[in-house]
Amino acid sequence: MAGVKGTIDIVVNLRTPREVSRGESPSDETFGKQVRQTKDTRSGVTIERYLKMMDAAGIERSLLIAVRAGDLRVKGSVHIAYERVAEICKKYPDRFSGLAGVDPTLGMQQLRELEHAVKELGFVGAHYYPHWFDLAPDHAYVFPIYAKCIELDIPIMMQVGHNLIYQRDRRLPSVGRPITLDRVAILYPELRLLGIHLGVPWTDEMISMAWKHENIYIGGDAYAPKHWPKQIIHYANTYGQDKFLFGTDWPVIDPLRAVREVEEHGYRPGAKQKIMRDNALRVFKLPKGGLKYTPKGWLSALSNPSS
Repeated sequence: MAGVKGTIDIVVNLRTPREVSRGESPSDETFGKQVRQTKDTRSGVTIERYLKMMDAAGIERSLLIAVRAGDLRVKGSVHIAYERVAEICKKYPDRFSGLAGVDPTLGMQQLRELEHAVKELGFVGAHYYPHWFDLAPDHAYVFPIYAKCIELDIPIMMQVGHNLIYQRDRRLPSVGRPITLDRVAILYPELRLLGIHLGVPWTDEMISMAWKHENIYIGGDAYAPKHWPKQIIHYANTYGQDKFLFGTDWPVIDPLRAVREVEEHGYRPGAKQKIMRDNALRVFKLPKGGLKYTPKGWLSALSNPSS
């Protein structure tokens, strides 16, 4: 499969048998069936197996979320420990980088934990789920987190647009319209903001925010690329090629399918290189040494300069 060497997937959830058995996945069987996950995927995929999936898709690095889905005092909320994701990133430093999920209801505790995640655990960004907390991106509770992200020089991504039903017995409101990023970008111009999930069904609104503000970017994830709105494909291929980043939101979208369907869009070579790799390197300040794929697997170009 021809593609960009060293693709970077900016949105990957931890869904191994361990998380499934511990009830540490925020979505249930109903959601899995709705998005047409295989039964095998719903039961969990080991990190080792997922690495093989990344290899097959030509994905060099995945950004792995230590998700914080809701206030833990509310039934159905789930947090994955930063240390769990850090453990995986430490074992496979050339393949994974961590994203710190944030919980605005934790106040100062969250700010301290975010600093620990970046300075001690090496995480490269923050991740926020507005609908899980019923707190829109421009809610005052989230503002201290934005300030801390600037201080730590990391971007923050968040789901914008509507959300589905992740748990049959808990319905979450869609509070993350892309326009709510407007005030945030104005107040925090140094903050690198990513609106992931394409902003569906308000895709034009998401594009307008990224066009208006230099510090707003769009994540192309959670929807199979064959179903991406035509205006987002045009945006990524033309005037928005510096503001669009590839992702899957695994286990929602299979990485091999996602990369294959992006290829079918027929992007200009320069634009494709940016959206599949270069923009992620720049926004998340990722190491640029990269990997080289050989018949025997991936080799680190950092530790093998001659490869």
